[in-house]
Amino acid sequence: MIKLLIVDDEQIEREGLMAILRNGFPDLVFEQARNGKIAVDLVKRFRPDLILMDIKMPGMSGLEAVEIIGAEDPDVKFIMVTAYDTFDYARRAIKLGVKDYLLKPSKASEIVDTVGKVLKLIEEERESRIASNLQRDALRKMLPVVETDVVTQLLFDHVHEVHLDELVGLLGVSTSNEKFAMTVLLPPGSEGVYSAVKEKVRQTGSGWVGALYGRQIPVIAFRDSDKSYRSQAVGMARDLLSVAGAVAGTGWFVGIGNVCASLEQIRQSYQEALIASMDPSLPVKYRFYADTPVLNLANDGQSAKQTEKQFFDRIRLGHWEQVRADVMEFIRRFENEGVDLLQAQQRVLGLLWIVSRVLLEMGIEIDTPLFAYQSQDYRQLHAETGQLLGGMQRLFVSYQERIAPDSIQQIKQYIVEHSHQDVTLETIGKIVSLSPFYISKMFKEQLGVNYIDFLTECRIEKAKKLMADPDRSMKEITFEVGYHDPNYFSKVFKKICDVSPTEYRKMLLGKKG
Repeated sequence: MIKLLIVDDEQIEREGLMAILRNGFPDLVFEQARNGKIAVDLVKRFRPDLILMDIKMPGMSGLEAVEIIGAEDPDVKFIMVTAYDTFDYARRAIKLGVKDYLLKPSKASEIVDTVGKVLKLIEEERESRIASNLQRDALRKMLPVVETDVVTQLLFDHVHEVHLDELVGLLGVSTSNEKFAMTVLLPPGSEGVYSAVKEKVRQTGSGWVGALYGRQIPVIAFRDSDKSYRSQAVGMARDLLSVAGAVAGTGWFVGIGNVCASLEQIRQSYQEALIASMDPSLPVKYRFYADTPVLNLANDGQSAKQTEKQFFDRIRLGHWEQVRADVMEFIRRFENEGVDLLQAQQRVLGLLWIVSRVLLEMGIEIDTPLFAYQSQDYRQLHAETGQLLGGMQRLFVSYQERIAPDSIQQIKQYIVEHSHQDVTLETIGKIVSLSPFYISKMFKEQLGVNYIDFLTECRIEKAKKLMADPDRSMKEITFEVGYHDPNYFSKVFKKICDVSPTEYRKMLLGKKG
């Protein structure tokens, strides 16, 4: 139901316009006002969608009334009705957002045609608002999944710059503050408390929670300027560990990485959190990376950060010969430096725990590695360590062999068929029963492209096909291919195609013509 208000100081003009429009648009609801002041007061009660406003009226002019009404309700549309076809009036009317004008006298067909165009615009805007509301509702339901996908991309270095910008924007969180990563290690069989952990972080409003990887939950925490880093992190760690108490759990542990200035650096903080969690047997069930003994994996001039990153990457990529060489070199250095054997064994065990953490995040279920007994000499420590590494390598290889060879094709097909939806790593993971991290890793290795890049290509190709239909608006196409914002869609399209969607469409339709 569309409401129309006719404002004119001459009753015969009002009645004439209403008769013509009622005949042309029988479903409209009409009201009349004989001057601008009455119109301003009536708008508050009647709430019209369209106003036909005479310009010259005693007291408040039509343009003055338009300015007042438009300021209070920007959605109201106006058509000016005037006997004065002058440039000054037209210029002021355009500035006020008037959609069209009618000259007195006008033919009935001209009146119906002019009003019909604006009514069509009102209906299109209504439909667009309904579609936007539906999109917002769907998005609200998707935000928890979007959050886990953002964390996955940030922590595992599979970031698509433009896509990540959109996801972070959807979450509505300011990322300008400093941040740090945490990892929550769960004991076997307690994976069901994931939702409770996520809810605990949501209640604090200070972080994002990633998907559950094996028995580990990654968290990105945003710094609270009212607290010190340590007091904030300890408070969050205790909150998370309180979930363990609520489910009578044991074996929980929280590792805490260093503070970093940008999201681009958060992956390093997460790896630090994993290192901090390498000894879950500590009496206090959380530890800061800064309080953790330095790994000292290499002694070739590389920085500690570089060697740590390299070690993690080798485990994730399954480069076991290099992993083994790193660990054995680690032991040899202790031996050459004459480090106490028991201390060396504890440090090596911590390193093996890190390997097990990385395997857990890939979805490979593994018990915390332990030495069967205290080593009697360094030769025995080498042998025992080699056996533990061999067992972890076999689990890794077995996991890869269990994965169906057509998994990637299945994932690829799913993305193609559902590219218009909010496709995330977690969604895909549930379908193929693989960890989101491992899917991302496997997709990149086997297809040479990140899953986000592939998803973007699917959406852009679909958009190109839809642009060939001149009856579809760019806004319709934006939503239909899976984006929530036309400006963002335009940004992505231009990044991929080097031209804007509008420019591409002109070229496309021009060739057809």
